Amino acid sequence: MADTKRTYLIVMNDSAEARVALRFAVRRAAKTGGAVEVLAIVEPQDFVQWGGVQAAIEEEQRLRIEASIAASLGDLAGTNGLVPQAIVVRQGEPVAVVRELIGEPSDIAALVLGTAPAGDPGPLVAAFTGTDSGRLPCPVMIIPGALSDDRLEQLS
Repeated sequence: MADTKRTYLIVMNDSAEARVALRFAVRRAAKTGGAVEVLAIVEPQDFVQWGGVQAAIEEEQRLRIEASIAASLGDLAGTNGLVPQAIVVRQGEPVAVVRELIGEPSDIAALVLGTAPAGDPGPLVAAFTGTDSGRLPCPVMIIPGALSDDRLEQLS
């Protein structure tokens, strides 16, 4: 187990706070010899007649997330070229999908979530910091979406 990398799981979407959380996790992983895994969640469609349509939706989501990751990381200093080790695309209700993924045997050391700079923190933050947060198999890191790159560097 000593050779197992510490993996930071990021739930990525198109939000600015998710991009800040990704930048934090990549910096943290680079400094600790860890890795980053990105989870993109495709919410189930009400009705999809053909499986190929769902596969196309998932592939489009993967491409959008990959583009968002590339834009978020850009020329991020101090990461030694670290890129996410995996981009996982799953379909389902977001809280249930995250619970299922972190409940699987893995090397996930922390769930990293970004929170909006103001207002509602978001459903994942609310769910994973609520009454049953103590049941998770890893800590939850909440990254404020308003953090500057300089502050992210100091904290990671």
